[in-house]
Amino acid sequence: MGLRQAGYQYSLFSILAKCKNSAFTIAYMKACVSKPIDGLKGAARVPGDKSISHRALMLGSIAAGDTRISGLLAGEDVLCTAKALTAMGAVITSPDIKNGPWHIRGLGEKLLCQPKASLYLGNSGTSARLLMGFVSGYPVSAVFTGDESLSRRPMGRVIKPLAQMGARFETSVADRLPLRVIGSSTLRSINYQLPVASAQVKSAILLAGLHAKGMTFVVEPQPTRDHTERMMGFMGVKVHSKVQKNESAVVTIEGGQQLVGRNIVIPADPSSAAFLAVAALITEDSDIVIPSVLVNPRRTGLYETLQEMGGDITFENRRDSCGEPVADIHVRSSKLRGVRVPSDRVPSMIDEFPILSIAAALAEGKTVMTGLEELRVKESDRLSAIANGLEAAGIRVDVRGDGLVVYGSSVTAPKGGCTVRTHLDHRIAMSFLVLGLATQEPVTVDGAETISTSFPNFTTLMNSLGAQMMPQ
Repeated sequence: MGLRQAGYQYSLFSILAKCKNSAFTIAYMKACVSKPIDGLKGAARVPGDKSISHRALMLGSIAAGDTRISGLLAGEDVLCTAKALTAMGAVITSPDIKNGPWHIRGLGEKLLCQPKASLYLGNSGTSARLLMGFVSGYPVSAVFTGDESLSRRPMGRVIKPLAQMGARFETSVADRLPLRVIGSSTLRSINYQLPVASAQVKSAILLAGLHAKGMTFVVEPQPTRDHTERMMGFMGVKVHSKVQKNESAVVTIEGGQQLVGRNIVIPADPSSAAFLAVAALITEDSDIVIPSVLVNPRRTGLYETLQEMGGDITFENRRDSCGEPVADIHVRSSKLRGVRVPSDRVPSMIDEFPILSIAAALAEGKTVMTGLEELRVKESDRLSAIANGLEAAGIRVDVRGDGLVVYGSSVTAPKGGCTVRTHLDHRIAMSFLVLGLATQEPVTVDGAETISTSFPNFTTLMNSLGAQMMPQ
């Protein structure tokens, strides 16, 4: 189906396209250097899970009654979601923006307000894609804008099913931001098969499905992270999910259900914890504990892979928190070996391949990763960014179509002594700062300020464990 047939309308937002928030432009980016160390010691709690933080704000905003959120990630991505929701009538407050707790007075059966200005979503693809589904079920029109990186990311995968449900879209260039979402109070339910496994697209459809007439079905080629389904269930909405014999998953939701406000405790983000875990594995004499981390089985693919590589990683003190499994992660330095990552594991670790490539660089033998086409359309072309960064640090790597092969060495540390381009991608920046802890010479990354989108205190926390990361 072509773009126009999918419900697109084309118009020019030339003024909006030129608008940029200076906090995100290259001119304001700062370099950071990471130096080799002897090891990491201690315990450190990483910020709250970003995916769950976004969803807690969105669902709390339209729930009946009040929602209280503890542990919310106060990174730039999540704050963009909060600001957008506030612009549409949600009442969100926090006496301490960094430490919370956050309080939301839910709209219940009230409608969203028409935003008076465009909604700036910074670098957050999660904000953009989920809010498109969120807005689609209300009779409002909202213009979404973002920074340079987000404005390059494709939105067609989300627009297509939402247009089938009855929402309308106006875009300036193909399916990129800036774009206008024109919602409807009479959405249709659909039976939609995702062409590519994507938790963001699935979640956008489910958020719209809350307001659609009848039962909405989403079929995933592979199960993806299920935080939307879990949180909706925790807040009183029935969502059904079933994994088929062919390993696809079918998720269903009936429209017209009402969310109920709850007290939500957000666990630590396993994607953020991954940087600490790999740093401990690749530096000698390291022994760290990362408490209260989300260990949802659809988010632990990286940790399974690291354990298969010989990583000394244990999940201790397992328990449940607000419908999600949580544990303390204990990591000790280890001699790693290269592995082949199963392609069916990719959805459970899609954000962790940059940091896995760092572990692979310090492992014995080669690590083979395939099915990574989704990395091409993240905050940057992560596949190319990973390969270029590794080569700059003296590590042999091959890009093979949608895959990556890293040739590691556990005998000789990589040379380092380079500056890695991050392309405004926070995960690329953090990954190569971790690499600098185990190279012969320091590693510098540009654009280190992008780290604040997901892990505002990253360098401070790492340095408290024994790292040497500092602005240059």
